[in-house]
Amino acid sequence: MPISIGIIANPVSGRDVRRVAARGGVSTAEDKRNRISRAVIGAVTAGANHIVAMQEPFNIATGALADLNVDAELEILDVGANVSPLDTAKAAQAMRNRGVQVVITLGGDGTNRTIAKIWPDVTLVPMSTGTNNVFPSLVEPTVAGAAAGLVASGIADLEAVAPRSKMIHVQLAESRSDIALIDAVTLVDDFAGNKMPVKPLSLRQLVVSQARPDTIGVSSIVGLIERCETKDDFALIATCGPGGKLIKAPVAPGLYQSVPVLGVQRVDLSEPVSLLKDTVLAFDGDREHLIGPTDHVTARVERDGPRVVNVSAALTQGAERGAFN
Repeated sequence: MPISIGIIANPVSGRDVRRVAARGGVSTAEDKRNRISRAVIGAVTAGANHIVAMQEPFNIATGALADLNVDAELEILDVGANVSPLDTAKAAQAMRNRGVQVVITLGGDGTNRTIAKIWPDVTLVPMSTGTNNVFPSLVEPTVAGAAAGLVASGIADLEAVAPRSKMIHVQLAESRSDIALIDAVTLVDDFAGNKMPVKPLSLRQLVVSQARPDTIGVSSIVGLIERCETKDDFALIATCGPGGKLIKAPVAPGLYQSVPVLGVQRVDLSEPVSLLKDTVLAFDGDREHLIGPTDHVTARVERDGPRVVNVSAALTQGAERGAFN
């Protein structure tokens, strides 16, 4: 039976206009190829025998797998990628149809959100290469790949080392819906499609599934006041606006801004939160929707998101079970 690992590398993550307004690092195609090669070597060493990677115009996966001497079937998945957000979605659906057990991603919160929309119960090893990197982590690809291989092969126990994450569900107007992994934010004086860092005085509501003081992006604003981990069975909502207490937060790489926060409160899982009318709605850093003056829009947080492999826990369990002997 194939022990399959998928590789989805967003070719444009870490390369957008936000590098002009802040000081985010640039993740090159060559850097991503190198990371994929290391991750595949780790995955095969830990038991994987089938690697499925997306083909795209930058030849990131194909370049990474070319002449890679590993004892596994290397499959290049052609989904007609043309460097659009749909590429990631199509690759995720194709890998789901092929029965891939674990997917290694290279991207930020947005890349993983795209996959979660298509495949909410996917098991992920997310590696950071984006602008907002709260959901993925900074981890050495060699051991990240090994963790993926241990989970896919069954050596590491899925329930123990890859718990379900939380996900923010937003019920939009006209019976539409959408999801976020880390934050759903309402803003004023902004517009859909804006890629620049948020203006502090534009922020109104921040619904977050995770909040830590050591991250980058709007969720860090909340995390500097109260912490919320992925394991915690609650979410947080911050209200912002004129007259609030000024919090100096890293809203983008290399960019601290003073944000007026009126208050932070806990929200139980499944508890609906009404979002403000006449605002722009951003998901995981991307402004995508408008809330009109008569729209009734709500958000709620559930524990029904992707499983995320704890690399350290998986490797510890694998070592204890003799996977590397």
